Amino acid sequence: MLGGTTEGRLLAGELSADHDVTVSLAGRVRSPLPLPGTVRVGGFGGVDGLAAWLREHRTDAVVDATHPFAATMTAHAAAACGRVGVPFLRLQRPGWTAVPGDDWRSVPDLPAAARVAAALGERIFLSTGRSELAVFAPVDRWFLVRSVDPPEPPVPARMRVLLDRGPFTLDGERALLREHAVDVLVTKDSGGPAAKLAAARELGVPVVVVARPPLPPGVPAVATVAAAAGWVSRGGGAG
Repeated sequence: MLGGTTEGRLLAGELSADHDVTVSLAGRVRSPLPLPGTVRVGGFGGVDGLAAWLREHRTDAVVDATHPFAATMTAHAAAACGRVGVPFLRLQRPGWTAVPGDDWRSVPDLPAAARVAAALGERIFLSTGRSELAVFAPVDRWFLVRSVDPPEPPVPARMRVLLDRGPFTLDGERALLREHAVDVLVTKDSGGPAAKLAAARELGVPVVVVARPPLPPGVPAVATVAAAAGWVSRGGGAG
């Protein structure tokens, strides 16, 4: 399993009693939460390295439960599995849908998010993670950045960093937006529970939503842990 999400952790727990599960993490988070099964950390060395690993470990199936924006890893995994003939499944939570009261601006990528957010307000809450802050470094705005680990430069010149890990509550997110006088929220369409979106709706804060990258052609995908567990139990049959 390619992990790093809540769904991946839950699926590993579901499968570990009856299957030999290895969970691979990219290693971007310094202190990941405990995981069932065997845990490996670090890259494989591209498609060739992953294909060799799958052969060496006689892997029967691969479930990709990485973040919805880990497009490179998903593409590499799909290609490696296709090369060695190992069944491959993408486990990906559904994306968000706007509801009445939302003020959303959908953009295709982070550079577009930086341009749109700068035009909307002066105090921007970035909940996009720490790895791509360089995109926002040239933007002359004040940023509130929340991440699990401290960001590394280049970063915006005017920035406050909050080191925190979810899940977050509606009361907490509402208070955060008010305390820092946030007038724009920037987020990726990660899916799943998102109290920050409800808080932004209540307070009339516009939200810039970065759209997900598409899956590689022909990759089967399911939206729930139960569906992924069933696929594995059937030996990697059609989802």
